Amino acid sequence: MQAIHIRDVPDHVVAALKRRARANHRSLQGEVLATLEEAARRAPPPEPPAPLRLALSLAPGTGSWSREDTYDDDAR
Repeated sequence: MQAIHIRDVPDHVVAALKRRARANHRSLQGEVLATLEEAARRAPPPEPPAPLRLALSLAPGTGSWSREDTYDDDAR
């Protein structure tokens, strides 16, 4: 599980979080985790990946698919 360390939290924020924790019968860490979980639930969904853009390349249809025509190496 990941850990987050937050520096320079104002005293009034810590005091408010402690009051919320006490009211919800949780530890300060439990209250902060519950607050973060709620914020994560409200986060927008991840964006889908961009669609693939495929290009069609037309090749002349006069050749064959034989090894000799493809590699030109007399099967070496």
